[in-house]
Amino acid sequence: QDFQFFPPRLFELLDQEIYYFRKTVGYKVPKNPELGSDASRIQKEEQRKIDDAQQLNDDEIAEKEKLLTQGFTNWTKRDFNQFIKANEKYGRDDIDNISKDVEDVTGKTPDEVRQYSRVFWDRCHELQDIDRIMAQIERGEAKIQRRASIKKALDAKVGDMARYRAPFHQLRIAYGTNKGKNFIEEEDRFLVCMLHKLGFDKENVY
Repeated sequence: QDFQFFPPRLFELLDQEIYYFRKTVGYKVPKNPELGSDASRIQKEEQRKIDDAQQLNDDEIAEKEKLLTQGFTNWTKRDFNQFIKANEKYGRDDIDNISKDVEDVTGKTPDEVRQYSRVFWDRCHELQDIDRIMAQIERGEAKIQRRASIKKALDAKVGDMARYRAPFHQLRIAYGTNKGKNFIEEEDRFLVCMLHKLGFDKENVY
Protein backbone atom coordinates (compact mmCIF):
# COMPACT_ATOMS: atom_id res chain seq x y z
CA GLN A 1 0.00 0.00 0.00
CA ASP A 2 1.47 3.34 -1.02
CA PHE A 3 0.39 5.05 2.24
CA GLN A 4 2.76 2.74 4.15
CA PHE A 5 5.71 4.55 2.55
CA PHE A 6 8.20 1.75 2.01
CA PRO A 7 11.69 2.89 0.92
CA PRO A 8 11.84 3.64 -2.84
CA ARG A 9 14.73 1.20 -3.21
CA LEU A 10 12.34 -1.64 -2.35
CA PHE A 11 10.28 -0.99 -5.46
CA GLU A 12 13.40 -1.03 -7.62
CA LEU A 13 14.21 -4.52 -6.33
CA LEU A 14 10.61 -5.70 -6.71
CA ASP A 15 10.52 -4.43 -10.29
CA GLN A 16 13.78 -6.26 -11.02
CA GLU A 17 12.27 -9.42 -9.56
CA ILE A 18 9.12 -9.09 -11.67
CA TYR A 19 11.05 -8.39 -14.88
CA TYR A 20 13.27 -11.42 -14.29
CA PHE A 21 10.24 -13.65 -13.66
CA ARG A 22 8.70 -12.48 -16.94
CA LYS A 23 12.00 -13.27 -18.66
CA THR A 24 11.96 -16.83 -17.32
CA VAL A 25 8.45 -17.48 -18.64
CA GLY A 26 9.16 -15.90 -22.02
CA TYR A 27 6.70 -13.06 -21.62
CA LYS A 28 6.32 -10.75 -24.62
CA VAL A 29 5.03 -7.22 -24.07
CA PRO A 30 1.96 -6.52 -26.24
CA LYS A 31 1.56 -3.24 -28.05
CA ASN A 32 -1.00 -0.98 -26.38
CA PRO A 33 -2.92 0.92 -29.10
CA GLU A 34 -4.21 3.39 -26.51
CA LEU A 35 -0.70 4.86 -26.33
CA GLY A 36 -0.98 6.11 -29.89
CA SER A 37 2.27 7.02 -31.63
CA ASP A 38 4.29 6.08 -28.52
CA ALA A 39 2.98 2.50 -28.48
CA SER A 40 5.89 0.89 -30.36
CA ARG A 41 8.57 2.79 -28.44
CA ILE A 42 7.10 1.93 -25.03
CA GLN A 43 6.60 -1.70 -26.06
CA LYS A 44 10.28 -1.99 -27.04
CA GLU A 45 11.46 -0.28 -23.84
CA GLU A 46 9.42 -2.61 -21.62
CA GLN A 47 10.55 -5.67 -23.57
CA ARG A 48 14.18 -4.59 -23.25
CA LYS A 49 13.79 -4.33 -19.46
CA ILE A 50 12.55 -7.93 -19.44
CA ASP A 51 15.24 -9.22 -21.81
CA ASP A 52 18.02 -7.53 -19.80
CA ALA A 53 16.66 -8.47 -16.35
CA GLN A 54 18.98 -10.25 -13.93
CA GLN A 55 18.02 -12.47 -11.01
CA LEU A 56 18.42 -10.90 -7.59
CA ASN A 57 21.66 -11.98 -5.96
CA ASP A 58 21.93 -13.02 -2.31
CA ASP A 59 22.79 -9.50 -1.13
CA GLU A 60 19.85 -8.00 -3.01
CA ILE A 61 17.47 -10.61 -1.60
CA ALA A 62 18.66 -9.83 1.93
CA GLU A 63 18.30 -6.11 1.19
CA LYS A 64 14.74 -6.66 -0.07
CA GLU A 65 13.73 -8.58 3.03
CA LYS A 66 15.16 -5.85 5.26
CA LEU A 67 13.40 -3.08 3.32
CA LEU A 68 10.09 -4.93 3.62
CA THR A 69 10.21 -4.25 7.37
CA GLN A 70 10.98 -0.52 7.06
CA GLY A 71 7.64 0.87 5.91
CA PHE A 72 4.73 1.68 8.19
CA THR A 73 3.62 -1.94 8.15
CA ASN A 74 1.32 -1.50 11.17
CA TRP A 75 -0.65 1.33 9.54
CA THR A 76 -3.90 0.16 7.98
CA LYS A 77 -6.13 1.97 5.53
CA ARG A 78 -8.42 2.81 8.47
CA ASP A 79 -5.48 4.37 10.34
CA PHE A 80 -4.51 6.37 7.26
CA ASN A 81 -8.05 7.63 6.64
CA GLN A 82 -8.30 8.79 10.26
CA PHE A 83 -5.00 10.63 9.92
CA ILE A 84 -6.30 12.45 6.83
CA LYS A 85 -9.59 13.32 8.56
CA ALA A 86 -7.67 14.73 11.54
CA ASN A 87 -5.56 16.88 9.24
CA GLU A 88 -8.74 18.15 7.62
CA LYS A 89 -10.34 18.86 10.99
CA TYR A 90 -7.41 20.60 12.71
CA GLY A 91 -5.09 21.69 9.90
CA ARG A 92 -1.75 20.09 9.08
CA ASP A 93 0.20 22.19 11.61
CA ASP A 94 -1.84 21.22 14.69
CA ILE A 95 0.04 17.98 15.31
CA ASP A 96 -1.01 17.82 18.98
CA ASN A 97 -4.73 17.60 18.18
CA ILE A 98 -4.07 15.39 15.15
CA SER A 99 -2.12 12.95 17.34
CA LYS A 100 -4.82 12.88 20.00
CA ASP A 101 -7.59 12.38 17.44
CA VAL A 102 -5.78 9.49 15.73
CA GLU A 103 -4.84 7.96 19.08
CA ASP A 104 -8.47 8.05 20.29
CA VAL A 105 -9.73 6.21 17.21
CA THR A 106 -6.87 3.89 16.24
CA GLY A 107 -4.76 3.45 19.37
CA LYS A 108 -1.65 4.83 17.67
CA THR A 109 0.61 6.63 20.15
CA PRO A 110 1.38 10.35 19.67
CA ASP A 111 4.98 9.46 18.81
CA GLU A 112 3.79 7.06 16.10
CA VAL A 113 1.50 9.71 14.64
CA ARG A 114 4.23 12.36 14.71
CA GLN A 115 6.68 10.04 12.98
CA TYR A 116 4.10 9.14 10.34
CA SER A 117 3.19 12.78 9.82
CA ARG A 118 6.82 13.74 9.14
CA VAL A 119 7.15 11.04 6.47
CA PHE A 120 3.69 11.75 5.04
CA TRP A 121 4.42 15.43 4.37
CA ASP A 122 7.86 14.60 3.00
CA ARG A 123 6.62 11.90 0.60
CA CYS A 124 2.91 12.50 0.09
CA HIS A 125 3.55 13.32 -3.59
CA GLU A 126 4.14 9.58 -4.09
CA LEU A 127 0.52 8.73 -3.24
CA GLN A 128 -1.65 7.75 -6.17
CA ASP A 129 -4.64 9.69 -4.84
CA ILE A 130 -2.74 12.73 -3.56
CA ASP A 131 -4.80 15.34 -5.47
CA ARG A 132 -8.05 14.22 -3.82
CA ILE A 133 -6.36 13.91 -0.42
CA MET A 134 -4.86 17.40 -0.57
CA ALA A 135 -8.16 18.89 -1.73
CA GLN A 136 -9.84 17.30 1.30
CA ILE A 137 -7.25 18.67 3.74
CA GLU A 138 -7.24 22.12 2.16
CA ARG A 139 -11.05 22.35 2.34
CA GLY A 140 -10.78 21.74 6.07
CA GLU A 141 -8.01 24.30 6.45
CA ALA A 142 -10.11 26.87 4.59
CA LYS A 143 -12.92 26.31 7.11
CA ILE A 144 -10.45 26.75 9.97
CA GLN A 145 -9.24 30.03 8.46
CA ARG A 146 -12.81 31.24 8.03
CA ARG A 147 -13.58 30.46 11.69
CA ALA A 148 -10.45 32.35 12.72
CA SER A 149 -11.56 35.37 10.69
CA ILE A 150 -15.02 35.29 12.26
CA LYS A 151 -13.52 34.99 15.74
CA LYS A 152 -11.23 37.93 15.05
CA ALA A 153 -14.18 40.06 13.95
CA LEU A 154 -16.20 39.00 17.00
CA ASP A 155 -13.28 39.71 19.33
CA ALA A 156 -13.00 43.19 17.85
CA LYS A 157 -16.71 43.74 18.44
CA VAL A 158 -16.38 42.34 21.96
CA GLY A 159 -13.78 45.02 22.60
CA ASP A 160 -16.49 47.52 21.79
CA MET A 161 -18.85 45.85 24.28
CA ALA A 162 -16.64 46.84 27.18
CA ARG A 163 -17.60 50.45 26.52
CA TYR A 164 -21.28 49.71 27.05
CA ARG A 165 -23.10 49.07 30.33
CA ALA A 166 -25.87 47.26 28.45
CA PRO A 167 -24.38 45.93 25.16
CA PHE A 168 -27.60 44.03 24.31
CA HIS A 169 -29.24 47.45 23.94
CA GLN A 170 -26.38 49.88 23.27
CA LEU A 171 -23.92 48.02 21.01
CA ARG A 172 -23.51 49.81 17.69
CA ILE A 173 -23.18 47.77 14.48
CA ALA A 174 -21.59 49.38 11.42
CA TYR A 175 -23.31 47.98 8.35
CA GLY A 176 -21.73 50.04 5.62
CA THR A 177 -23.62 49.47 2.36
CA ASN A 178 -24.27 45.76 3.05
CA LYS A 179 -27.16 45.87 5.49
CA GLY A 180 -29.72 43.20 4.70
CA LYS A 181 -33.44 43.53 5.12
CA ASN A 182 -34.15 40.29 6.97
CA PHE A 183 -33.06 41.44 10.44
CA ILE A 184 -33.30 44.68 12.36
CA GLU A 185 -30.41 46.12 14.36
CA GLU A 186 -31.84 44.92 17.70
CA GLU A 187 -31.83 41.33 16.43
CA ASP A 188 -28.31 41.66 15.05
CA ARG A 189 -27.10 43.03 18.41
CA PHE A 190 -28.68 40.07 20.15
CA LEU A 191 -26.99 37.59 17.79
CA VAL A 192 -23.55 39.18 18.19
CA CYS A 193 -23.81 39.30 21.98
CA MET A 194 -25.06 35.72 22.25
CA LEU A 195 -22.42 34.37 19.87
CA HIS A 196 -19.80 35.99 22.06
CA LYS A 197 -21.37 34.66 25.22
CA LEU A 198 -21.87 31.08 24.01
CA GLY A 199 -18.88 30.79 21.67
CA PHE A 200 -19.60 30.99 17.95
CA ASP A 201 -17.70 27.76 17.16
CA LYS A 202 -19.53 25.52 19.63
CA GLU A 203 -21.22 22.57 17.92
CA ASN A 204 -24.80 23.37 18.95
CA VAL A 205 -24.63 27.15 19.06
CA TYR A 206 -26.68 27.49 15.88
